[in-house]
This record gives sequence, C-alpha cells and structure tokens, in this order.
Amino acid sequence: MFDRITQSVTYQQLELNAPVTVTVKRLDQIHAQISGNKFFKLKYNFLDAEQQGLKKVLTFGGAYSNHIAATAYAAQLFGFASIGIIRGEELKDKALNHTLATAQQLGMQLHFVSRQHYREKNSPVFLEQLQQHYPEYYLIPEGGTNALAIQGCKEILTAEDRHNYDVICCAVGTGGTMTGLIEASSNHQHILGFSALKGDFLKSDVQQSTSKQNWQISDAYCCGGYAKTSPELLQFMQSFQNRHHLPLEQVYTAKMMYGLMDLIGQNHFPAGSRILVIHTGGLQGRHTNADPS
Repeated sequence: MFDRITQSVTYQQLELNAPVTVTVKRLDQIHAQISGNKFFKLKYNFLDAEQQGLKKVLTFGGAYSNHIAATAYAAQLFGFASIGIIRGEELKDKALNHTLATAQQLGMQLHFVSRQHYREKNSPVFLEQLQQHYPEYYLIPEGGTNALAIQGCKEILTAEDRHNYDVICCAVGTGGTMTGLIEASSNHQHILGFSALKGDFLKSDVQQSTSKQNWQISDAYCCGGYAKTSPELLQFMQSFQNRHHLPLEQVYTAKMMYGLMDLIGQNHFPAGSRILVIHTGGLQGRHTNADPS
C-alpha cells in the first residue's frame, strides 16, 4: 500500500553564522499530498484497516488540518471512502477553505459539528452515534495520533540520525510525531518540540506514551495558539525561505524554525551542537492565513 509512494528525502544543512550546525531532514519531499509526518502516522493505520477488511476511514480535524487533507488523499489513492468530522458547525454554511475544499474534491464526506460537541469526540456516546450514522468505519484519531502512528513515526529517525546528531527538533500538534522520535532516539540525544498550540497539556499527553526523559516542549513560539500568526512570524517565514530556499508554512514549521533560530541567537545550545530539524511537511497550510479560534 504505502510502498507505492516513493520516499525521496534529502538533508539540507543551513548556512548559519553560529557555533552550531543545523540540518533539515526534508520529510516534505516524501509526497506532494501525503507528506512529512503524515506519511508515517497514516501508514500503519491504513494497513490495519485493510487487514480488518474495512474500506471506510473516519477521522477528526479542524478547518486547516494537514491530517484531514492527507487522510483524504490517502483514502482516495488506496481505494477507501473517507469521512472527516470537522470542528466548527458554523463552517457548513460558509465557503470551504483550501484544505476542506481539497478534502471534499478528493471524496471525503465532511461532517461539521459544534466546538462543544467536538470536544466529546473521544466519549463512548459520541463514538456510538458516529457508528450508527457511519457503520463499519475505521477510526483514526485527531491528528492521526495513536499507537500505530507512534510506531510509524519511530521510523523517521535512521541509525545515522541517531548517531550523527545531538538535538532533534520538531513541531508539535498532538504529540504523536514527537513521541515516536523520543522512543527512537539514542540516549545522548535531546528531543526539542515546538508546540503549535498554547498550553502545557501536550507535555502530559507525551508523558503518557513514553518513559524517557530526554525531551521538552515549548509553547513560547506558538503566537497565541493554533493557526494564529503574528507579523513577526510571517516576516521571519518569508525571510527564511528567501535565504535558505526551504518552504515553510505558518501553522507548524515556521513556528518551529522561528523558535529554533531565536534559541540559537540566545546561545541556548552548547557550541558544537549538531541539530537535526524534522520538516514535517504540511505545506498545503500555506494556502490560508486565517486565525481560527
């Protein structure tokens, strides 16, 4: 199934006037639509659905979710029907943004629910209602994060990555990718996550999935919350792309790189540190500048 997708990943070292080295692992190059960490998160979920004989996948996401877009494409590519439970009932009466329009064009059935109802997405009552409305579906959680996603994300780091780098950086949305990196990392490595959301709840989510202590998450560069931006962030993103010819998007990867460059400027890392940045893709997010609440 996922072996149909050619993984073409390169490493790009940034030219910096700093006492550390920064190399970007370009997971965005795996596939135009199922790119970055989504490839690894969805891989074993779709294989499990196939093994169970289920041909319909159901998942959750916000209006600008990279996960929704990637799931819709993967479902179409592999012959599955797809359903997206979308946060924000008010959106059903508005023109679809790029992310949702793309998902719908790929065959995903969009089901809009209120934000209050969406918060109940893990409750047995809500899931039973969905089962009655959409029988025989395979459930993929919000952001794709579950044990199978973590299993896939452990494959992001190669043996060479574990040997050649001291610090691994990634953007964090639900914590699945970061947990996979933590579990796959060597003892000498430190995993540094840059949260795209405001708050400390991601720390407890990750702690529930790993016993390792070689990691930390910062929300200092989230610009106020999920999909929110600032003039400084957008200016940095444009300047960074012009200088390094490396595409970013404002929801995840730009915030991560903005934070990392700020920390390097503060001499946060010991001289000689070898830093590997995981580019988690999601470049479809560049098509929107909205700040959903």
